This record gives sequence, C-alpha cells and structure tokens, in this order.
Amino acid sequence: MLFSWRGGPGAPSLLLSLLLLAVWEPGSGQVHYSVPEEAKHGTFVGRIAQDLGLELAELVPRLFRVASKGHGDLLEVNLQNGILFVNSRIDREELCGRSLECSIHLEVIVDRPLQVFHVEVEVKDINDNPPVFPESKKRLVIAESRPPETRFPLDGASDADIGVNSALTYRIDPNEYFVLDTRNNREQTSSLSLVLRKSLDREQIEEHSLLLTANDGGKPELTGTVQLLITVLDVNDNAPEFDQYIYKVTVLENAFNGTLVIKLNATDPDDGTNGDIIYSFRRPVSPAVLYAFIINPNNGEIRTRGKLDFEEKKLYEISVEAIDKGNIPMAGHCTILVEILDINDNTPEITITSLSLPVREDAQVGTVIALISVSDRDSGANGRVTCSLIPHVPFKLVSTFKNYYSLVLDSTLDRESVANYVLVVTARDGGSPSLSATASVSVEVADVNDNVPAFAQPEYTVFVKENNPPGCHIFTVSARDADAQENALVSYSLVERRVGERALSSYVSVHAESGKVYALQPLDHEELELLQFQVSARDAGVPPLGSNVTLQVFVLDENDNAPALLPRPGAGGAGGALSELVSRSVGAGHVVAKVRAVDADSGYNAWLSYELQPAAGGARSPFRVALYTGEISTTRTLDEADPARQRLLVLVKDHGEPALTATATVLLSLVESGQAPKASSRVLAGAAGAEAALVDVNVYLIVAICAVSSLLVLTLLLYTALRCSAPPTEGACGPGKPTLVCSSAVGSWSYSQQRRQRVCSGEGPPKTDLMAFSPSLPPCLSSTEGTSEREPDSEHLKEVSSY
Repeated sequence: MLFSWRGGPGAPSLLLSLLLLAVWEPGSGQVHYSVPEEAKHGTFVGRIAQDLGLELAELVPRLFRVASKGHGDLLEVNLQNGILFVNSRIDREELCGRSLECSIHLEVIVDRPLQVFHVEVEVKDINDNPPVFPESKKRLVIAESRPPETRFPLDGASDADIGVNSALTYRIDPNEYFVLDTRNNREQTSSLSLVLRKSLDREQIEEHSLLLTANDGGKPELTGTVQLLITVLDVNDNAPEFDQYIYKVTVLENAFNGTLVIKLNATDPDDGTNGDIIYSFRRPVSPAVLYAFIINPNNGEIRTRGKLDFEEKKLYEISVEAIDKGNIPMAGHCTILVEILDINDNTPEITITSLSLPVREDAQVGTVIALISVSDRDSGANGRVTCSLIPHVPFKLVSTFKNYYSLVLDSTLDRESVANYVLVVTARDGGSPSLSATASVSVEVADVNDNVPAFAQPEYTVFVKENNPPGCHIFTVSARDADAQENALVSYSLVERRVGERALSSYVSVHAESGKVYALQPLDHEELELLQFQVSARDAGVPPLGSNVTLQVFVLDENDNAPALLPRPGAGGAGGALSELVSRSVGAGHVVAKVRAVDADSGYNAWLSYELQPAAGGARSPFRVALYTGEISTTRTLDEADPARQRLLVLVKDHGEPALTATATVLLSLVESGQAPKASSRVLAGAAGAEAALVDVNVYLIVAICAVSSLLVLTLLLYTALRCSAPPTEGACGPGKPTLVCSSAVGSWSYSQQRRQRVCSGEGPPKTDLMAFSPSLPPCLSSTEGTSEREPDSEHLKEVSSY
C-alpha cells in the first residue's frame, strides 16, 4: 500500500507489507494512503499515529478515534501500535462504480487539545470482475443455404472494472465454419459479428456449439463466456439482403409528418412465403427513433412521424432488419444514418445592454450609446446575422466582435430640431428566405444651453402719450429661447444708461419675468420727445446666454399748453396790450397791427387761429383779423364817425382737443393824416423801423404811397385772375385732400392731416395758407399717395407760404 504526507521535502521511507508500498512525506497536514480493493481483513494500510506525529501512549488518553461518512467499518486503527488496517471487505466497484478516482476520506480526532486530521485512502482497482455476457447461452438459427461471409450480429460482454482491466478481446473455439469479426466504421459504431466462412450442410452437422470467450486486459486476465448454439435449417436457405449495409439519407427539419425518408428494398431469392419479407426496427430501438420515424413492415418505407428539430438532434442511427416468412425466418440487416438538414426556422434574437441615456446634445461624435448582441440558433448561412439601423443618422452601428455591435453617435445632435429618436435595430439572418427581428431603442436628447433668447425683431417702436400716470404699462417685450427647462427660463432687465443727467431706471422699468415695461413717471413731450433704450433677455442656463432689443419710445404730444402772446418790441400800451396809431386816411385792407402768439405743443395742438371778439353793443367794427396770421387790417375806409380810440379783443385758439385759448388786447388810436407816424416795415411791406415821433405828411409821400398801393392791388388782381383761370383740382374755396402720415410700420398711434385752405373774401384777394405740423416722428410711405414725405421737424406751427 502507498502512503504519503503531501507537500514536504522529507526523505521517503519504504515499508513492505503484503507486497504493497507505503511512502511517508511529512509537512502538509493531510495524510494520503492507498490500498487495493478486496484486501483481506487486517491488511496493513499505514502507521497513522506516527505519520500524524502522535505518541502511542497518548492515543487512548486523548480519545483517538476515526470517523468516515458511510464507510465507518471498512478501516480501523489498532490503538496499541497506531497502525491503520483493513477491517472489512472493500469493493471499489461498489464504492465508486466506474469512476476513475476512488478514495475513502477519514477524519482522525483527538482531544486534550482537540485536533482534527484528514486522511485520504485511495482504493486501487484490481482485476476482480470478469467480462459478463447478457446471456449464458445464445441461440442462432442459420439456414444451410446461407452463403459464406454472411454476418450474424452478436451482443458483446461488459466488464465492471476500469482502464486496462475492462479492455475486452474476443475469441471463439476453432472451427472451419465460423469466425469472429469486430467492425468499426466511420460513424464510430462497433459491432461484434459471427461471420460464416464456409457453407453449412445440415446433413453433415445439424447443430454447431461454439464457445465465445471474452478476455479483459487485467493481470491476471479474467474471462467470460457464452455458449453459441447454432441450429442449421434445411429449408428457406436464402435470407433477405439489402443493397447496402449502411444507408445515408438527409431530411429537412421542417418535413411534414409522413414524409418519406427512404424506401428499403431487401431481396430474397426463395419462392413463395420464404421470399416474402417483413421489415422492422432491430431491437432494442431508441426512444428518439420511435418518436421520429415509423417503418412500413410490408414495403420497407421509413417515414417521419414526429417533429424533427435540427437544433435538438442532428443525426439518427436506425438499425433495420428484414425477415422473410419462411418456416424458419431469415433476416437481413442494415443501418440507416438519417442526417437532419437545418432550415431557417429560428429568428435572430437581439439583446440590448448598457444603455447610456439620455444623450447630451453636445455629445462628441463616436460616443457609445448602447451595446447590442445578436444570436441565431440556426447553423451555417441560416445562423449568420447582420444588423442594420433605421434611421441611419445621426447614429450608426459599429461591429466590435462577431455578433456584437456598438450603437455610436455618427453626427452632431440638436435637441431643438429633434428631441427624441426612436431607433429600430433590425437583425437579419442569411437564410433563404431570411428571417429578421427588430428591437426599438428610444434615445432622448438632453438639452444644453446653446441657444440665446431671441426677440421677434431687433427693434420696437412704442408710442406713449405724455402726462401718463406713474407706473403705467407701456409695452411688453418677449423673447423665446429654443432650449428647455431652466435653459429656456428667460428673465428681463434694463441695460442701464444715462438720459441727460438722470438714470434710465428713473424713467422706465421692466418686469423680470413677464417682460412688461412700465413708465415710472409722467413723460413730457416738450421735455423728452424720444426715449431710446435697450432691454436685455438672459436665460437661466450655465453659463447664461443673453441678447438685447432696442425700444424707441416716442412721447406723443397732448394739448397741455395754452397759446402764449409774444410782445412786440417797442410796442406801447399798458398791461401787455398792443397799442398802434392808425391814420384815418388808410383805405380798406390796410394792415394796422399784428398779434403774435406761440404754443409750446406741436402738431394740431400748436396750430393757432385768431378771432376778433364782437364789440360791445353789437357795433360793427371797421377792422378784421386774419384767421391764421393774426394780422389786423381795415375792412373799409375810416371816417370821422369812427371813435378815435378802438379797443379790439383778439381770441387766440389752438386746434387741440379740447382747445386752449388766450386773449390779446389791441388798442388802436385813430389820428388825422398829418398826425400819423411813418409805417413800420412790417405794416408797410419793407419800410425800415417806425418813426420815433409823428411828422407832417407831404404830398410826395402820399403820392408814393398811393402809387405803391395801386401797383400792389393790380399785381394781386392779376395773380388772382391767373390762378382762377387754371384747371382746378379741388374747389375754389374749401379744404384740400388730406394726406395720411404714419409714424412707423410697427403700429399706428394717430394721424395728422396736411391741409391746404383757400380763404375767399369779397373785400380783398383770396389767400391760401399751407399749414404743416409734425410730432417729430420718422417718415413713412403715405398710404394714399404712395410717396414718401418727411414731415417738418418742428415743435411749433410753421407758416409755409402765404399769398
């Protein structure tokens, strides 16, 4: 027996006991012995106490004991000498069957102190089992007419030992009729056959008795025998024969039930019933063959009867025998190898793992989104799988290994264009027709702050009436951010600057969330006509992005200023009244004075008109005032009946809603011709300043004045005649065509009219006054005329022309 203490470098010691060797190698903690099976009781196994380092004297006091699960009585220890010995019969085949390794594991336990040692006893196989045949006697019936080389299958023997002890060889008693043949074919199947080498003759030998012996490879070798009793028949001496000993056929795995696999044809040269053949599967028949195939006993057709599946079984081996119907039946044998052909009946399978979602829209090209694996249970081209992706952009599939792919980013993403992609992965095999499977992957694109807030237009024009209440809402700005969540959360603020000497924030404010713009104080058109500033919109992204928009706030004029009278330099009169000396000799239409007034407003609000208030008592005044110029002139020739002092009240009124007025007092003193002063340049059309004192009027001056007046009247009459003879485009007296003037293409606020008024009077030449006014707004195209006109940039009413 062999003993070893594993792992240590100690020198081995040899002990010879019953021709077995035990080796001791100290150092590892586990003791290993070996013992042959079937060893007698008391057979020495090993000095276990010594090998474990225990003293013989302390075995009993320390309660030395051996434990083995299920094998407690096979080995025992002599506590007197510390030797492990065989206590009862050990049968390796009973312990381990046909396993190549067989060991008995022992636990050696001692107390004081408690210690546990592990001992392994290997059981060595010996050739103690002879070959065994299934039967002790085998009866064979062979017709005398069977030709030489006829084969008769035999069942081989089995040996319970292992290794060379189970390697079997066969021999048969020497005779002149039969030999043994063991055939191995390419399909790795073996058969033991009795081969007839000489024709039988029943008249010579009616029965042959042969001893078939099987020898194993053990030392010494053991044998097993079976008695072959061969009966020779005198009739039906021809057995059925197949064309081939082995047939090879192929069947598609999707073959329907009843599909013909092969039609066997065995021939028997006998006549009558001796030549009729019955086909059957040779026993024993495997359950797989019985489930999948059926044989017709009359014509030898083998057909399918169950579902075939290439993925479960690729090859069937079917043993068939053909037996005739003679009184002594004869049989022929063959083997059919049925190969199942694969068809494309399994769709590919797709597995998606390691999804990295969502994907930032600024992810780099080549970023891996998911890992995809595909498989197909079919074989060959039917199992070769290719993958495709829809849509092809901005993702693609990259093959990383056989049937493994990576879903990667192929081009840049833009969440504002596409926020979510639904990708369809298609796996298609190479079968015909091909099968495919699909899997959907939803890829969400995560937003990054890459879009600035955008206004609908870069500049807005706003019109606000002056004298607005403090805190009134004048406009709302709105910017849209194409990003999402906090990246699209827009807040508004003023771009601070100075407006004159004051900060912009003292005039207007903007709500941070709604974008509403408020006027913080009343605006005054006369102080500030245009307030231009910028509003900033910034999102809440990191880092934040922003943009600006320009607001032009035009302050519209309100009629909040009454006309103001302008004093004439050097004019006399108390209390701001205008005093003039008028000669009684002046004729009708003579300008004797002029009222001057201005209005701080603009447009219609600054367009002034003049009216002469009726005299007290309803007396008709010899004077009149021009509607728009304020010139006071005579309506007739003055006479002696007219009072020497004339007090005129002139009402100055603007065209606002409601209209505001001012009243001017004009004091006229009527004097004789010799007492009248020289006319001023304003009254006499070009004369240099008024005379400081009254002088006598001589004849030459009167003649000159009359000549100039006559020439002026003649010129006016001629001009009026020429004007009236031209084809009129509008009435002789009445308002002209109004022209709409817009402030901006953005919106409308009000409109003003450019009027051309012709004033007709029977007492003098007609006058036409062209009045223009403007709120100082940018020009735009006239909606009625189709031309661009710029309104005069003036706060006050301007006199363009007067005839």
